[in-house]
Parts: sequence; structure tokens; C-alpha cells
Amino acid sequence: MLRTHTCGELRIQDLGKKVTITGWVQKLRNKGGLLWIDVRDRYGVIQLLAEEGKTPIPIIDICKSVGREYVISAKGIVIERVSKNPNMPTGDIEIMLEEITILNASKTPPFLIEDDTDGGDELRMKFRYLDLRRAEVRKNLELRHQLNQQTRQYLDNLGFIDIETPVLIKSTPEGARDFVVPSRMNKGEFYALPQSPQTFKQILMVAGFDRYYQIVKCFRDEDLRADRQPEFTQIDCEMSFITQEDILETFEGLIKHLFKTVKNVELPILPTMTYADAMQWYGSDKPDTRFEMKFVELNSIIKGKGFQVFDEAELVIGIVAKGCAQYTRKQIDELTEFVKRPQIGAKGLVYIRHEAENIFKSSVDKFYNQDELANIAKTMSSNVGDLMFIMSGEAKKVRKQLCELRLEMGNRLGLRKKDEFSALWVVDFPLLDWDDETQRWHAMHHPFTSPKNEDIVLLENGDLGNVRANAYDMVINGTEVGGGSIRIFQREMQEKMLSILGFSPEQAKAQFGFLMDAFEYGTPPHGGIAFGFDRLCAIMGGADSIRDFIAFPKNNAGRDMMINSPSTIADEQLKELGINVL
Repeated sequence: MLRTHTCGELRIQDLGKKVTITGWVQKLRNKGGLLWIDVRDRYGVIQLLAEEGKTPIPIIDICKSVGREYVISAKGIVIERVSKNPNMPTGDIEIMLEEITILNASKTPPFLIEDDTDGGDELRMKFRYLDLRRAEVRKNLELRHQLNQQTRQYLDNLGFIDIETPVLIKSTPEGARDFVVPSRMNKGEFYALPQSPQTFKQILMVAGFDRYYQIVKCFRDEDLRADRQPEFTQIDCEMSFITQEDILETFEGLIKHLFKTVKNVELPILPTMTYADAMQWYGSDKPDTRFEMKFVELNSIIKGKGFQVFDEAELVIGIVAKGCAQYTRKQIDELTEFVKRPQIGAKGLVYIRHEAENIFKSSVDKFYNQDELANIAKTMSSNVGDLMFIMSGEAKKVRKQLCELRLEMGNRLGLRKKDEFSALWVVDFPLLDWDDETQRWHAMHHPFTSPKNEDIVLLENGDLGNVRANAYDMVINGTEVGGGSIRIFQREMQEKMLSILGFSPEQAKAQFGFLMDAFEYGTPPHGGIAFGFDRLCAIMGGADSIRDFIAFPKNNAGRDMMINSPSTIADEQLKELGINVL
């Protein structure tokens, strides 16, 4: 090795040792007779000292010639620092230089390689190899590594077996768009990159591998945002001879294990909430339960008072912002504009200030007297000093709109703390979802999810909108981090499900015939779950975006700015693939 120690491991007990360290120049300070160089590697930062009269002049000259991000090798003696830095693990000591070598020079970096960098997202992604030198990004990838290792340890201890599944598979019409790969040997035909290993892991259950897992790359050609990338990683799992409760217990244990071993956080027992309750109370199937502010339905007490907006609405619903009665009209107007943004689409927002006992000020004083406002406050469990917000409209839309307002208030009131974690299971999802645009039913999860046994009669009777799925999601801090289901494992039921989803018998056979054929050879009851590994990393790292937990991420346009991908390919390659050149 070119070094005896890393930049982060030397301590006060190492005084007097002769050491060699290597790394990148973080910072230089020249105070005339004294010259300091901070050197950084993956393990930390250490300070070098050159002093006129003690350090040979040639060494000092080399020190003066180095710049930021130069790669150097330095030899010297560990001494105690006169001015110690309690914010650095190596802050009690420094190295008195005896020898220094420039291993490689560096151009001036386009941004500061520090936690508080001056580089924007696009610039940092273009020079990702420099961004990865920053301690903040390095710690994120170290956290990802720890999660990976602890996941494997937990599942290995429970008898799960890690099995790789194919990356070049068959395109399917359900779900998000596939990335497709043309076949040179079979011109006019295409592979698809997997959105998940779903059918393969079910086949593994047919094959008798009753506990499978894989930390696997998946691909979806969909619009991007902070918690999405075109390629992402899943903790993908499947089990045989189990019930839904077995799945929840096993993978609640996994999440508790990860938080304990990686973050030293003890998660309590995860509560279970039905999809119906989540939508009624929070307007979302992934509620942020770090704070309350549940929805209160007001139809029975607020209609029939002459306020047309409420009287004609399908649903009138509200939330209470505790201690916010002092909000100014300007602040309330800002919130009104927030919910009227096109992304949310509300037409307006009604407020009621609970100013004193039985004294209220509202934007609907013209239609509601103080007694009526007091009744609304009682129904909403409002206290003096609280501020009530009320919205109305079509039930489905207004719940989503109020959900956005609730989350915004949570942000403004500091109730969505990054270092607090609230996890739960959401269960009993609808099996099917009607799409007005395509005029057909779609699977809420995927076509292989089984209906609840007690709802099979509804499926038979054609009451499709009320059939519940044997499906479950794990939600942490308002983000879905994992989802799965108990699967269909009998051919007849799978054929019926595909028929409901609009597949003809010929289409069903062409797309999923291999799976249904397998079901005829003794398929056990089975189910599974997949966790979004990148999302889990971001939540545990206290970040909103998954990008900094991926070594080489893509931007919102799906581009890798560093290697400039996607890119065009030569006409000759296109011809080989049987693709017409434009």
C-alpha cells in the first residue's frame, strides 16, 4: 500500500508515529511561516503542517505549489495540534511534514467539494465523479451499503435464498411503460427490461423455492420526479405456504431490523390501517402519520344554510390547524392560492378562526351565525386558538386537494421532521380501479393479486368496484416504501382476472400462458412484497430525493449528464437490428 494510514483514523494516541497518508487536497492555508494542508480521502480529513525553520525548504515549495483536489502522498510525524478542532475526529493531531509528493495535479473544480457546495444539480451530475468526493454524498452511499448488508443478513437468517432473475424479458401491456431492447438475431422482435421480477418469482414458488429474495435492478419508462428514476432498485421477496399476516410479520421485522442496526432507531409495532380509512381520514393511501390533523366530514351540519358552494357539493370536509388562529389574512390568502394551483385544482378555501370561547371569525360569516360556527367547531374538535380549513367539491377530488393542504400545513408547522419516523401498513386495497379514459378496469396493484376470499362472490356477481385485494403497502412518513400481495395461484382464477382486465383468451395465453401453464403443476399458495430500496435509503437518510443515494443517477429528463446518455447510435447498428433509419 502507498499509505500506512487513512486520513480519518489517526488519533491522539498515535502521537510520535511516523506515517504515510495519501489523498486529495481539501484546503490550503498559508500564514507566512506556517502552512497547513487539509487532506481528504473516503475515511476523513487530516491536517498537514509545514513550518519554516523545521520543514526543509523544498518541501515547503512543493506545498505552496499544490492546489485543491491535487492527489498527494505525505510522510511525517504525528504531533499534537496547538489549536485543536473539536468538529473533526482527527482534530487533536496533525502531521509534521517530512516528505510530500504530488501524485497527480488537478484542474480547478467547477464547484466546491464541500457539504455546502455551490454546485447546482445539473453541474454536480455532469461532474458526478467530483460530487462523489463530497462527504455528504459518500455517507449516503455508505448508508445504502449498510442497508444492503443488513437486508441480506436478516433474510439469510430466515432461510431466504438469493436467486437472480433475467434482465431481458417479455414486454407486458399492464403497468408502466417498458424499456424495450431490439433483438439482432430475431429481427422485428424485442426484449423488455423488467419492471419487476414478478412472474419469475412466482415461477420460483412453483419450483419449490419457498423463500426467495433479490436486491434487483428494475426499469420503468415513466415521467420522473424526486423519488423516481428510470432504473431503480428493489428488495424483492416471495414466500410460499403463508398468509397475509405472515408476510406483514416477516417484513415488519425486516424494517425494524434495518432501523435498529443502521439508524439505532426502535420502531414501535406498526399499526394497520385499511385503504378506506386512509382515504377517509387523510385523502391518501400513503398517509403521513407523523402528525394528526385528520379530515372531518361536515355534510350533515354545514349544508342547507344558503351557501351554494357547500350546498351543491358532494362532500364538505375540513381539518384543524392547532394554534393557528393568529394567522394573518395574507397567510390564509397564500394557502388559498396554494390549493388553487393547477397541480391541486381547488376552487377556493374557507377558513374559521376560533378566536375565543364561542367567538369565531370566518370567510363565510354571511351564511353562518356564531352558534352555527360553534357547532362546526365542536364537530371538528376545535379549541380556542385553532384555525379550521374547509373545502368542498367532488368527493374523490376534494379529498386529494385537502390532503395537499394538510401536508403543506404539516410543513409550515414543522410537524414533518426528517429525524422522526412513523410507519404503518395500509391494507384492503380495491382489487380493481375503473379508468374513464380507457373505459375499462385496471388492476390496482397488478394482475396477479388475489381477491380477498370473502369478496370472491362480488367478483362472480360483477360488483367489481367493491372487491378488495389481498394487498398491502408499507408507508413511512407519507411515502410508500413497499408493496405486495397474496397472489392468485390457480389457473381458473388467473384467467378470470385477465378477462376482467380486457385480455382475450388469445392475448392472455400469448402474454402469460407460461405462468398459467405452471399453475397446473401443483402451485402452492404464495405471496410477497417489494421494497423501493432507493426510497428507503432516502427516508432513512432524511432526504427528499433518491438521487444522492444512487452513485450515478439521471436527471428529470432521464439523462445521465456525465456520460451524455441516451445518445444516438450509428446507422449500421440500426440496420443490424432491423430498425429503419430515419
